[in-house]
Amino acid sequence: MTPVLVTGALGQVGSELVPALRSRYGVDQVLATDLLSGAPDHPSLGGPFEQLDCTDGVALRGVLERYRIKAIYHLAAILSARAEAEPQLAWRVNMEGLYNVLEAARQVGAQVFVPSSIAAFGPSTPHDPTPQDTIQRPNTLYGVTKVAGELLCDYYAQRFGLDVRGLRYPGLVSYTAPPGGGTTDYAVEIFHHALIKGQYTCFLGPDTRLPLMYMPDAIRATLELMQADPAKLRHRNAFNIAAFSSTPAELAAEIQKHRPDFKVFYAVDPVRQAIAESWPHTLDDSAAREEWGWRPQFDLRGMTQDMLEKLSARILQREA
Repeated sequence: MTPVLVTGALGQVGSELVPALRSRYGVDQVLATDLLSGAPDHPSLGGPFEQLDCTDGVALRGVLERYRIKAIYHLAAILSARAEAEPQLAWRVNMEGLYNVLEAARQVGAQVFVPSSIAAFGPSTPHDPTPQDTIQRPNTLYGVTKVAGELLCDYYAQRFGLDVRGLRYPGLVSYTAPPGGGTTDYAVEIFHHALIKGQYTCFLGPDTRLPLMYMPDAIRATLELMQADPAKLRHRNAFNIAAFSSTPAELAAEIQKHRPDFKVFYAVDPVRQAIAESWPHTLDDSAAREEWGWRPQFDLRGMTQDMLEKLSARILQREA
């Protein structure tokens, strides 16, 4: 039977986490789930898959029991920009879904991974660097759900002894999945436009500095945290992790080293710009480094080179 379940498996993180988990534990040992069905060639569909709405607690509990799940990676969420447009949906998915996962995991005795985000911080948080433990007063609904989620996870760990762990992901850059409605998704879109159109109009200002991370580092951090010795985890939930910080202008300049004719323009979206300005510029990830040995492998230069190579190959494959 399948011991690992992933919710939101067709999303940006799930598209790379599911294959990584299957490579490590075996294809048949990882059940991918999502509200949608997905295209047949989606990377998360090369093994067991079920459509599942995490806001349906009865259905979720049934799947956990049927497959005898021992670990849940709960990725299903409505991201920042979409959450501002559809706040009721965001609350239902981000909070009710999380509650259902934690409660079902408590009942069946499963380990849980729950990602948080730099969106959990706000304008009053120190930005350079943002400490592990600091004031968290976000001004977006997505951020509110992430702070509430961190607290709910802590409650389940303290009250019920549930082994729940999490990371505060920076903006993630991936060649596998399309952007998912996040404020840092310019850092994904820009590569697609550079390779396909030769130009890009960015919705954030050129000097907007945000923490970013290449997806292979994020996946590795997720797996390393879930395997870490619990006795060494003082925080357990919502670790800051960092790789590098960049502005749109700096990322564009790095791409132009490989694509000299690439042009970038700016048409600032006030909503997403305001969200970005409330978030950290850099992160203090010393707790993750000390408690479970976190170290990033990709900087801006390395990510850009690898991203262009991998995405170019995917585009050529689609066109063939």
